[in-house]
Amino acid sequence: MYRFLLTPRWLGLAALTMALVGLMALAGQWQHDRYQARTATNAKISAARTAPATPIEATVPGPPARPRPGDGPVGAAGDGPTGAGAVGPAPDADRLWSPVSVTGRYRADADILVRGRRSEGRLGFEVLTPLTLADGTAILVDRGWVQVTAGDARSRPAVPRAPAGPVTVVGRLAPGERGAQPIDIFEGRIEVRQVTLAPLAERLGLPLYGVYLLADQDQPGAASLVAVPSPEQSTWQNLGYVIQWWIFAAMTVFGFGWLARREARGPVARAVQPVDRAA
Repeated sequence: MYRFLLTPRWLGLAALTMALVGLMALAGQWQHDRYQARTATNAKISAARTAPATPIEATVPGPPARPRPGDGPVGAAGDGPTGAGAVGPAPDADRLWSPVSVTGRYRADADILVRGRRSEGRLGFEVLTPLTLADGTAILVDRGWVQVTAGDARSRPAVPRAPAGPVTVVGRLAPGERGAQPIDIFEGRIEVRQVTLAPLAERLGLPLYGVYLLADQDQPGAASLVAVPSPEQSTWQNLGYVIQWWIFAAMTVFGFGWLARREARGPVARAVQPVDRAA
């Protein structure tokens, strides 16, 4: 009854069905892996809210290079005391978003504005300032968010100056962002669109950690700045895609079976309607 399945036409259709089902299953599995990864990240961020802060030196590896005494000028790549700044290795994924404490001195003359950032739907800048540790290494500290000046796209908001002297900052480890981008100088300050650590280390002439720090609320020098939260990720969309792809795969198998069953039953005779000749 189903010998027709061995014909070239049906073997080709079966191969196409299997290929489509395989691709849909792989797409569903990929979305499932993303769902699990994002769920794990959200759980880590949630747990970090109540975890004690640990010293950064005991949490993530620092950059390999050490500068000579003194700080290099901002705004000219390669003319700092160590030339192009080095960037330390990225930490293990399970270390990200962990709370840490770090003690050092802010480079108050080296603020970095990250434009195009939103907080509760409002557009503004995130303010990053290098914090130099006692061993000469540094970490970028995201001191918080400030809203753009309304009505004038060319102006920049007033940013509170980072405090002088030694400070201890508590915050959460954030990974550097990816992407090539220009580094602009506007009104004497560095402006970027993404926190890409390697170009910023080169521009600053400082050896930077392979992460940056999202400072918690009420940190030194954070007056009038809004603390940037750890970015919890939406997972429902990934879960929806998992269900969607696997349903499509099941529907493809069902469709092949339905076509095969229809072929096996043969053509259905049409019912002949009697003609009313009296009309």
